[in-house]
Amino acid sequence: MSAKTKLKYILFGAVFAGGFAGLSLELAVMRQLSGFVGSTAVTASIIIGVLLAFMSLGYYRGSLMSIRRNRIRHVLAPDFVIISLMSVLAASYILIDLYFWLMNALGIRSAVAQTFVYSLLMLSAAPYLFGKITAVLSRYLHRFDRNNTGQIMAVDTIGSVLGSVLTTLVLMPFIGVNHTVMLIAAVALLTAWLLGSRQILSMLLIMAAAFLLNRDRLLFELYHIVENNDVSTISVEEADDGLSKIMMINGGGASKVSADPKLRFGYVRFVEDNFINRLPQSGTPKNVLIVGAGGFTMGLHDHFNRYTYVDVDASLKEVSEKYFLPEKLGDNKKFVVQDAGQFLKESKERFDLIVLDTYSSRHIIPPDLVTAEYFFKVREKSAPQGVVVINIVGSPSFSSLLSQKLDNTIRQAFPSFLGRQVIGSFDGWCRHDCPARNLMYVWYNLPQNSDIYTINKNSAFYD
Repeated sequence: MSAKTKLKYILFGAVFAGGFAGLSLELAVMRQLSGFVGSTAVTASIIIGVLLAFMSLGYYRGSLMSIRRNRIRHVLAPDFVIISLMSVLAASYILIDLYFWLMNALGIRSAVAQTFVYSLLMLSAAPYLFGKITAVLSRYLHRFDRNNTGQIMAVDTIGSVLGSVLTTLVLMPFIGVNHTVMLIAAVALLTAWLLGSRQILSMLLIMAAAFLLNRDRLLFELYHIVENNDVSTISVEEADDGLSKIMMINGGGASKVSADPKLRFGYVRFVEDNFINRLPQSGTPKNVLIVGAGGFTMGLHDHFNRYTYVDVDASLKEVSEKYFLPEKLGDNKKFVVQDAGQFLKESKERFDLIVLDTYSSRHIIPPDLVTAEYFFKVREKSAPQGVVVINIVGSPSFSSLLSQKLDNTIRQAFPSFLGRQVIGSFDGWCRHDCPARNLMYVWYNLPQNSDIYTINKNSAFYD
């Protein structure tokens, strides 16, 4: 193989690596940020917008640079070293947590502002260099063969596609987000080495930092993280002087088990004491649906009635039984790994009790699970005489647009026989920046009755 052909393959490899690492980094960062600012279309658009803006600047810069044949590898190699460094800085959970701690300490609590500043600081350099590298290589290879332009676009796109598919379907689910960050850094450094980088010490230090910041043991010691996949970052830690365990999912308190029943989460205590513990323990078992499995605590000690838990994270059952629950789930418990909306659409069952528990905090609210269409699907799956209990985290005094619109939306699907219970005390006169509380909406599937009392027609004495 001639030196020219060898160089061509190396440069095409750099194009592929740039596309692969670029998409992988974007997805890893979006996944890591979801526990802090949620995974809404708003935050995703900010991240993607900043990334594309700086990538376009890189394209422009690459169109102006001088490209001499004998220096092309030495020009590009340092860029991949910087990309590797920025990948570690931008996608390591520890550093992300430190950033949000600092932002909150400075009083910047808007998820939009936090995401925008983070994207400018941490997601600008790498996309800029990706764009510059692609533009430079396109010009360089085009000079020797005009057909290379189309080939470069194809290779770059293939790298991006594989980066997207492998990261979401293989890497993050099976090796974890933290190890995916290590791999992204390694791919960039390997490319720098193939391009002839002589910054061996810097490369070794970056790889060491990638390993040290993202190793499982450190994440467990600092955050008690036991699972870090494409859907959830799950941590389990002790509370109440060792009497309780709390499972955190993506930064929100998802479940709690305790030797003292009074120490359970208030809203869980409300559901269990008033609905689950009142279910019959003889005769025909009732069907119970829990949407948002969490740590499978609701109905844990009921071994008679039939439970179906629905969640998108396939690891929840194994993680819960291994690290969290005092006992394994009984044979009357079924775990379905599926999107809630899709499950409700496909399931033929009707349930006597449906508990919707997918809203763990203000910023972790699945957009598709707050729509009227979703709540109508829930209503359709309620058996006659059944009950639907919905846990919402919001303002008890309707001080936020979210609480107002959610209330309107829920009442659109459940216009009658709907109650609203605030868990815990609150300031009923609060109108701005009010502390969030668990708001329990309870709907009873009873025959419709639209009668009212009036002066002209009042049967209250007999009713």
